[in-house]
Amino acid sequence: MMTDTQAATPTLCRLQLGSELRQLRLNRALTSTQVVRKLLWSPSKLTRLETGENATVEPAEVMALCQIYGVDEETAARLQEYAAVTKTKREWWQATGFRPLLGPGHRAFLGIEASALVVHTYQTEYVPGLLQTADYARVLHRHANDGRPDEEIDSMVELRMTRQRVLVRKPPLKYAAIFSESVLRRQVGGPTVLKAQLARIIEAASAPNVTVQVLPFKMGVHRGMNGAFTTFRFRDDFALKPMVHLEHLADHWLLRRKADVQLYEDTFNDLQTLAPGSQESLSLIKEAMEEL
Repeated sequence: MMTDTQAATPTLCRLQLGSELRQLRLNRALTSTQVVRKLLWSPSKLTRLETGENATVEPAEVMALCQIYGVDEETAARLQEYAAVTKTKREWWQATGFRPLLGPGHRAFLGIEASALVVHTYQTEYVPGLLQTADYARVLHRHANDGRPDEEIDSMVELRMTRQRVLVRKPPLKYAAIFSESVLRRQVGGPTVLKAQLARIIEAASAPNVTVQVLPFKMGVHRGMNGAFTTFRFRDDFALKPMVHLEHLADHWLLRRKADVQLYEDTFNDLQTLAPGSQESLSLIKEAMEEL
């Protein structure tokens, strides 16, 4: 359970609150239907609350659940504090005007990334967002959002650059990235943009909390060939379970089912073993730079 609620993000408080409320319900052997009938809620309302999908949570609604579950005063006060944070604090992308550019799935992803302790990502087509330069990101956004005004593209690039603060926060995010050799060869923006981008990867990998590996073509068939993914793990004193993020053309998806998460974590571990180590991988990046 969280020990420093005031320092937590609204997203983290929503997720933590939902996880604890669900466990309290299960401990009382109550079904969702039984609970919503007592409160005259719709079934979806309790589901959204337990999965942390609501943007804000009313402390009074949390108290109503605590009364049904027979929660002690100390626990009830802590859960209400989680709810209060969702109403009194704003995520960084809300405070800086990024919200109109973001769909619900993207907002959920940003909140979870900012709340995680460990992030592992595998990418097949382009440099992961946390390692991108502004020029590289701008080329990607222009192609993905053809027809959008320059001002919106600039905001999207700024959003991506702001995300990277998690790598230098205190404590910094523990970040491991593996990507296909194709990422080194695909000339996003041309040779000059790509060369600067590869240099940025090498610079980022010099930090103790960042690990980069390249999966060469010569490694052949591997478990990551079905597509890119990112896994999240949280601090041990949180009740949150690991999650997986998948990104598609239309939206972002978060997987929470234990078997699904385990499949992706096992796949990442296999890729870590298969790919060359950090130093050899950085050598591959330098070779690609020299070829440019």
